[in-house]
Amino acid sequence: MLKSIQYKIVLIFVLLTISIITVVGSFMLVNIVNFYNEEFSVMMNRVFTDDFVYQLEQTAKTENSLENIYTTISSYIGPLGIDTYRSCSILDLNTGAVLRNLDNTENADLNITDNIVVAMGGKTGNLVNTDKGYMDYAVPIRGENGGGYIIYIKDTKEEINSITSNVLIIVMQALLLAVLTSCVIGYLLSKTITVPIINLTKRADKLAAGEFDNFERSSSDDEIGRLSNAFGYMAEQLSNTINEVNEEKTKVETILQNMTDGILAFDLNQKLIHMNPEAEHMIKQEDRENITFDDFFKKLNANITLGYLVYIKNDQSPERLVEYNGKYIKLNFAAIETDNKVTGVLVVMRDNTSQEKLEHARHEFVSNVSHELRTPLTTVKSYAETLMDNPIEDKELQNKFLSVIIKETDRMTRIVKDLLTLSRLDEKQDEQKEPEDIDLQVMLEGVTEKMFIMAKKKNQEIKYKVMNTVPVFKSDRDKLEQVIINIVSNAIKYTPEEGKIDIISGKLYDDAFIKVIDNGIGIPKENLSRIFERFYRVDKARSRDTGGTGLGLAIAKQIITNLGGNIAINSELGKGTEVVITIPVK
Repeated sequence: MLKSIQYKIVLIFVLLTISIITVVGSFMLVNIVNFYNEEFSVMMNRVFTDDFVYQLEQTAKTENSLENIYTTISSYIGPLGIDTYRSCSILDLNTGAVLRNLDNTENADLNITDNIVVAMGGKTGNLVNTDKGYMDYAVPIRGENGGGYIIYIKDTKEEINSITSNVLIIVMQALLLAVLTSCVIGYLLSKTITVPIINLTKRADKLAAGEFDNFERSSSDDEIGRLSNAFGYMAEQLSNTINEVNEEKTKVETILQNMTDGILAFDLNQKLIHMNPEAEHMIKQEDRENITFDDFFKKLNANITLGYLVYIKNDQSPERLVEYNGKYIKLNFAAIETDNKVTGVLVVMRDNTSQEKLEHARHEFVSNVSHELRTPLTTVKSYAETLMDNPIEDKELQNKFLSVIIKETDRMTRIVKDLLTLSRLDEKQDEQKEPEDIDLQVMLEGVTEKMFIMAKKKNQEIKYKVMNTVPVFKSDRDKLEQVIINIVSNAIKYTPEEGKIDIISGKLYDDAFIKVIDNGIGIPKENLSRIFERFYRVDKARSRDTGGTGLGLAIAKQIITNLGGNIAINSELGKGTEVVITIPVK
């Protein structure tokens, strides 16, 4: 019989019933006291109605008012419950002294209670204080000339104290019996209930600590025994499942943490539930706890909402390309499904900045090449058509036309040649020469001498200065000299007559540096960042007049980069330009 958990529950219910009876007895004790107090107040209020008080006040204004009031109150001994435990007295309204008792006993002095004080103030004293050993009620009766009486009823609580004492004894006896019974039955049941539960608790503690092994089968055949065996089986299955989940979780986390794409995951409440390091790097969002789907992608101008993805386009994976923090980010959205129900949204973020810039550069390059070639082609065509349609007998004019055609043809040849040079430099397919010893001071003296005549035509002063000695180093002499000549040539072209060009060399740490400084027209600050772009010109018309193709600085940049160096330009409009070339000499 005791093997069944059902009977054990019945026995426990019996114990619980006994406990409830004990509690109910205690409540009954309290309720009896409260009922007695409330009944006293109700009884007094029923007698001393407004009409009755008014009647007494009228009586107080008559001759022999004390006797008349005494007579009137005596007729209410029953409704007032006056007995051996409850007395009624008539007091003086002003002094509180006892004038007469309803039981005709001697007038003894009374303690001035709170209710008497209230009545002396002209209000009915009906305060009930359960902490005191008595109950009282005081009603003021106003007479003439400021005089009057107080009808004062006092209950000694002896009756209720006697009742509560008897009830308390009964409750204590019942409580003692219930405790003894519970102890005996609890002891008998401890071996059949508590021991299996304690063992099961220990197993649960081991399971919570991650110990899934050593779960012995219970020999008990009752419900707790079967529960214990089921618990052991569950632990075994849970161990296998957790191991599989951990393996998959490790794989997924490793993949996500090392992806070059950013990953964001949102639940259906729009809260961010995952962000991998690449996504953090892309968006640099500090307050990630407050990221919500709609607000975040509205900030990115992605023109998409969670509702659109989940409820309208949940069968597709829309794409967006946005510009954020100077980057072009491609967004791919996909719904996360569990048991054929959408539970969230996955967002794959890819940094497309390089591709977008490359595409933009490609379009601009094609446009620039087309523009640069179209101008001389148009000139050649128009002059050739003029010669064909209108034979010119003037030999000088004819030679002038042919000279223009040749000049524009040469310009196209230079453009094509520079483009081929850039292409070879980009692919590093230009002729590879063995590095040779370079004495930078000798090279720059030779460049200065070569460019002297070109500068003299514009009455310009060109000088070479040595800051400190640069040791002989190995590099491609022709390529380096080509770049320096190109830079000096630009300085001469864009420096007005009687200007100054300084060429300075020196060594700083492991680099040799060459500076070309002029006081020419300068370059606007907003154009400096694009000065090395192909076909980019600050003043296109002026550049074409000087015979430039717009590729010289791009070629110089690529050559210096291939040589392991760097080239930079500092300039201020109207004040001049400084070009700095650094080459490693280690």
